[in-house]
Amino acid sequence: MPIINVSVTGKPDAKLSATIAKDITEITATHLRKDPTITAVAVSYIEPQHWFAGGKSLAEHGTNTFWLDIKVVDGTNTKLEFEAYLKAIFEAFGRLLGGVHVESYALVHEVPAAAYGFGGKSQEFRFISGRLKAA
Repeated sequence: MPIINVSVTGKPDAKLSATIAKDITEITATHLRKDPTITAVAVSYIEPQHWFAGGKSLAEHGTNTFWLDIKVVDGTNTKLEFEAYLKAIFEAFGRLLGGVHVESYALVHEVPAAAYGFGGKSQEFRFISGRLKAA
């Protein structure tokens, strides 16, 4: 059920956006065990001359970069899962963008289940409802 926001350098490209969404959803399912049918991905583009790393634009560096921001329910993943996820994300963007600047980032936010949800219901509600049905 994560929401994933991705920013990449370059001009908007619908085909690349679809590939990013597909690959990132698969990586998220594989490494963080998140259901791909309820994973949302939003992709935005920033021209390289407007993105800076180390005081120079990415246009000056002659490379690409990305910023991935994902929200998941706290306590649902281990440090080792996060480590594998971050590595896989960096490798994927290296392939997708043709190499990325070392100052490319991914951030996994762990948020409280009571404060996070979709369809008007929190993940805490879903958890409790599931437990009551199982009882």
